[in-house]
Amino acid sequence: MMTDKEILLRLGARLRDLRKEKGLTQEALGEKGGFHFSYIGQIERGEKNVALLNLAKIAEALEVDISQLFTYTNAESNEESQADLQEIVHLLEQQSPQQISMAKNVLKAIFKS
Repeated sequence: MMTDKEILLRLGARLRDLRKEKGLTQEALGEKGGFHFSYIGQIERGEKNVALLNLAKIAEALEVDISQLFTYTNAESNEESQADLQEIVHLLEQQSPQQISMAKNVLKAIFKS
């Protein structure tokens, strides 16, 4: 089970990732959500135990569902997974329809076990 600090750090990291994906500064996000930029920074650093209603306002300002604030991922493993998926797609793009079908069947068999 995660500690309180770990939860706050993960939430903060997720908030930072979403904010950057949207191309927003802390100032811009704070303005959109009705918060001071320093409050956004404190949340991102895991220094603030933010209220649920404030999380809802932040999610609205980011134009995401509030549940997206809680989809914690390890950034490095996520990047590795994306690179692996791109490599697989690239390999499949070079194959015939029959080979693609065979690859799909192999994957289905692997994931059933």
